[in-house]
Amino acid sequence: MSAASPEPCDRVSPAPFSLPPLPAAMPSSPPDVSQVLLPLGGLVGREVDLDAFLQTLVDRIAITLQADRGTLWLLDPVRRELFSRAAHLPEVAQIRVKLGQGVAGYVAEAGEPVHVPDPRGERRFFADIDRMTGYRTISLAAVPLRDSAGAVYGVLQVLNRLGGGPFTEDDTRKLTDIAAQVSTALQTTSLYQELQRAKDQPQAPVGYFFNRIIGEAPPLKALYRLVQKAAPTDATVLLRGESGCGKELFARAIHVNGPRRDKPFVKVDCAALPAALIENELFGHEKGAFTGADHRMPGKFEAADGGTVFIDELGELPQAVQGKLLRVLQDREFERVGGTQAVKVDVRIVAATHRDLPRMVSEGKFREDLYYRIKVVELLLPPLRERGAEDIERLARHFVATAAKRHRLPVPRLGATALARLTRYRWPGNVRELENCIESAVVLSEGEILEEHLPLPSLDRALSPAAPEVPTAAPDAPLLLPLAEVERRHILRVLEAVKGNRTAAARTLEIGRNTLARKLKEYGLADEG
Repeated sequence: MSAASPEPCDRVSPAPFSLPPLPAAMPSSPPDVSQVLLPLGGLVGREVDLDAFLQTLVDRIAITLQADRGTLWLLDPVRRELFSRAAHLPEVAQIRVKLGQGVAGYVAEAGEPVHVPDPRGERRFFADIDRMTGYRTISLAAVPLRDSAGAVYGVLQVLNRLGGGPFTEDDTRKLTDIAAQVSTALQTTSLYQELQRAKDQPQAPVGYFFNRIIGEAPPLKALYRLVQKAAPTDATVLLRGESGCGKELFARAIHVNGPRRDKPFVKVDCAALPAALIENELFGHEKGAFTGADHRMPGKFEAADGGTVFIDELGELPQAVQGKLLRVLQDREFERVGGTQAVKVDVRIVAATHRDLPRMVSEGKFREDLYYRIKVVELLLPPLRERGAEDIERLARHFVATAAKRHRLPVPRLGATALARLTRYRWPGNVRELENCIESAVVLSEGEILEEHLPLPSLDRALSPAAPEVPTAAPDAPLLLPLAEVERRHILRVLEAVKGNRTAAARTLEIGRNTLARKLKEYGLADEG
């Protein structure tokens, strides 16, 4: 690889966000730097397409600084290189420069801002990039991106001031102020955590598509591309996959990266509601519809008007309600419980299930016409065990950092034996099980997570008498347990970790307290009231 080289990009071109434009301004009166991030702030903590987010950010920085082009460089600490992550580079997909090379490389290495009124004769200017792109740099300014610890992890750069004339010291100060805002925002995204993770896992390059969704395994990359295609449309989407694979994260990514992002995202969990209440939850009721209905109550579809309704665990939807959902899909209208007047609604529907819907159709448990209406776009999420060791390690390091931050603890080191155990385990509970496992280990460890801190079944532990014996795949493979037994053990582990506090346990497990009480009753544990 040459000192500065373009790299191919295998990503789908991101669709720009529809944000309100910055106010028009004369070159002598540039927009206030505080306006750069204001419209973007609400997107930072959501499952946004990070490439599209960053490109929009660079666009707004260029407008604010009255620049012709802008670039966000990120630091690859293992290779000691900067790579352009978001930039006005129509000529190439990406450029890499060595640390210390060119103005951006100097800023990253020295950690100080630079403005170059005229690149001719400037020793820090790297002319090979202009020769590569065919673009002529007349003036430029660049400033470092620092994290909360003061470490440089990127560079913001602008090129060629519009209207002629060079960038000034005042421009550089404004760019420095913007960089502080940008850095604060980026440190809350999974992109920043990926940069930190890459220091300990250099064999897996920095990768990301959607904020909060971690993984670069081939089946996941294919899924990202499908989400990027489906999100800008209003197509109904069906997410299928095992429990704990992250179906809700992908549902939110579809919503956030589509035209309805500023409208409500309303979730209905069919598994958490009694069958008799699901119809009322979805469609609402009229006054007098039943005993106690003393006023009209809108349902989730009305609450989500203009936005997205996420129907989780669709396979649990009672057949009596399936027909009403079909009508919403076909005609975008329904009647409230106890009502006769059709209610029109403008919503997008995203559904998810771990059930085998085609089998349920063949067994007469799910309407065939609803199945074909709901699977306009069908996305299959891979189980964690099929994503490979690199993704398990990516996720583990990500969860170590987030759990330590949540519990206000120093970030512990992930020991080699613990990591080996994590990558050998089959993860029947998928990403959710891994997250809870890591959180427990972070709380119990002291500076380093060891294998003994992982709440996983021992490799040589005998199966309990209550569980049927299942042969292992190999002598050193983990025990293979029925999913119900895995769930039982995990729930009891969480309950023990929170010292029997059922409200805290339900919150950690992301289930309702009633659901937890029902499961504990099945395990022979009476409710404490």
